[in-house]
Amino acid sequence: MRFHPRRVGRVVLCVLAALALSGIIQAPASAQFSSAPSVPFSERYRAQLHGGVSRAANAAITCVEQVVPGAPACPAAQRGAAGRNGDYRMFYTDIDDDPNTYNSTSAELRIPDGARVTYARLYWGGNLRVGEQKPHADNGRVLIAEPGGRYKVLRADSVVGHRVTDHDDAFTASADVTELVRWSRSGEWTVADINVAMGHSEAGAWGGWTLVAAWEHADAPLRDVVIQDGFRSTDGGEIRLDIGGLNAAPGADGRIGFVGYDGDRGSSGETLAVTADRRAPVLLSDDANPAGNVMNSTISELGVPVTSRTPAHHNTLGYDSDVMDLTPALTGGAERLSVGFGGGGYHLGAVFLQADVRG
Repeated sequence: MRFHPRRVGRVVLCVLAALALSGIIQAPASAQFSSAPSVPFSERYRAQLHGGVSRAANAAITCVEQVVPGAPACPAAQRGAAGRNGDYRMFYTDIDDDPNTYNSTSAELRIPDGARVTYARLYWGGNLRVGEQKPHADNGRVLIAEPGGRYKVLRADSVVGHRVTDHDDAFTASADVTELVRWSRSGEWTVADINVAMGHSEAGAWGGWTLVAAWEHADAPLRDVVIQDGFRSTDGGEIRLDIGGLNAAPGADGRIGFVGYDGDRGSSGETLAVTADRRAPVLLSDDANPAGNVMNSTISELGVPVTSRTPAHHNTLGYDSDVMDLTPALTGGAERLSVGFGGGGYHLGAVFLQADVRG
């Protein structure tokens, strides 16, 4: 019997989708428990297509009680005051009615009508040592529920970044969820049981998740779309990433997004500078992310806090998932970008961008 390649491909996709929708999203056994204290950033996905990138995100933990004298009260911090996670006793956020989960939050992913999802990935991470010490065995496992769906076990499908220092026990993990997002599309996604610790310490509790989805649509502009990920820490220095092979037009519209852990509101020197080709670096900033405090515990889109999530605290107390305007760095176009994250003592887990290409 002869098999037609396209027919076989469709059968494989149907099987994968059925497994995802039935509650089984399983990574290869060899990838589930592999970890490293630092994971070099590398390209996870690249495409030139008529389309773009969508993102949904939320934090998994928040304050319950002020501990440090002089810090803003917990409700004020949640509304956006400059409190830091080390100022509070922190506790899990749990929005669902499932007694088997200990943290859960949701956020809306918006995919344009008629678009096709080409790639999707979930990123999650947290601090394992605060008032309690969480075991790292569950770093590579979370629960995910698509709009209107039930929880499915999701396991990391690549190396889990896990870094232990004198003040925190940080990790980040990720997994391919393309088939699940392609079938489920827009709506409210829920992620539960991120392995994050509660309590109080000087370093503070933090953690959260980000769902990144690339899509194509015939009516969208032609764009370069790139997703990179890894696990790097600034330690007061700079994380520099190179993104080459672009064809951005002069004055092109562009956006850049990132996932960061343990950035504090009110800090100084936490910058995002983008150098296009060999021109002068451009410091990016907006109304939600000041030029000197880009990693400031926000979930924002082009300077506006994202409120289509539950809960929608403006100060996430240690979790950043922001999308910023890249256009100021593209005034002369770009074939290569050098992206520098500077200052502070935060961790970086993912970077994603879209940029219009030359006509």
